[in-house]
Amino acid sequence: MTTVQDPIVIALDIADARLSERLLALLAPLPELRLARPGEPADLVLATAGAQPVPVPEPDTALTRRELEVLDLLAEGASNKGIARRLGISVHTAKFHVGSLLDKLDATGRTDAVAQAVRQGVIHL
Repeated sequence: MTTVQDPIVIALDIADARLSERLLALLAPLPELRLARPGEPADLVLATAGAQPVPVPEPDTALTRRELEVLDLLAEGASNKGIARRLGISVHTAKFHVGSLLDKLDATGRTDAVAQAVRQGVIHL
């Protein structure tokens, strides 16, 4: 009897887009591997020499799935009303999530939150 093991989560931090795409094509079909989603901690990081290390978020500051969705919409320039409409939540809830992001990312505003997230490797533009 075989046991199913969780796949190893891999993050790529490679500036060369062609090399990154080739690695993605090679790794994607392997069932024992899974590519990390933006902001997700990885078991293994593949990076080119000289690349900045991918920060691993502290457990108390890790972003929730919903916060990552809100962050993606912030990066698109969405307002609280736009975020609420796209996610099917109230404007008040959208505002709450934005405030939580600002706190967790230690940002001074919406633009700074996106910039901090990019610097920390949480999202890629």
